[in-house]
Amino acid sequence: MSFVGSGANIPPPHYGIPHYHGDIVRALFVLSAFILVFAQSTGAELPLSNLGAVLAAAALVIVAGITSPRLPWSHFLNAFFAMIGTVIFGTPAVEHYRAGVHIFEPSFVYLEALALLSLVALYFTTRTIRGILLRPS
Repeated sequence: MSFVGSGANIPPPHYGIPHYHGDIVRALFVLSAFILVFAQSTGAELPLSNLGAVLAAAALVIVAGITSPRLPWSHFLNAFFAMIGTVIFGTPAVEHYRAGVHIFEPSFVYLEALALLSLVALYFTTRTIRGILLRPS
């Protein structure tokens, strides 16, 4: 897509939001949903029941689909989901590690991956929220 008179193919602006990272957060949430369902179906010890894991994955995909630069509230929802994911998966990951579980044990790897993906999503969501709150009126 090119803008009239620009002569360059550049993506459209994100409605004047500096530090917009909604696209990255969307990808992180979808990746987390895939890992969550895969880990649960391989028998990993996750802090969610089968139904809870599938519902959480569906919620992540829905939240990812809603994320938009036109909907500032969607980034606050992203922050909520990223924070909850960090706590839900980070806490047992640290507990597994401190209990002496081997770092290549599948349950630990899945927990750690989900916790780190949530933490990175929280960072990028926070940057987006900061950009929304600090943009000129």
